[in-house]
Amino acid sequence: MVAPFRMYEPFIGPFDPCPPIPVKIYNTPIQLYLGFQPMNLPQFDPQVALKTGTLWPCLYSPYPFNPKS
Repeated sequence: MVAPFRMYEPFIGPFDPCPPIPVKIYNTPIQLYLGFQPMNLPQFDPQVALKTGTLWPCLYSPYPFNPKS
C-alpha cells in the first residue's frame, strides 16, 4: 500500500522574511495509485460509507489530526 501522505523540505532563502517551516506535509488521493478498480472489493456498510464519504475501504483516506487547529 502506498502512503497517502507525502512530505518535503521547502527551500529557505537567506533573505526569506517568513519564519521557516522545516517540513511540509500534503495528502495525495488514493485514486492516483489504484488504476482500474478491481472486481469484488470489500465495501463499507451503508451507514459507515455515509460517514467516511466512500463505499470502499481502500479509497478511504482520513485527514491527520492537527492539534494546532
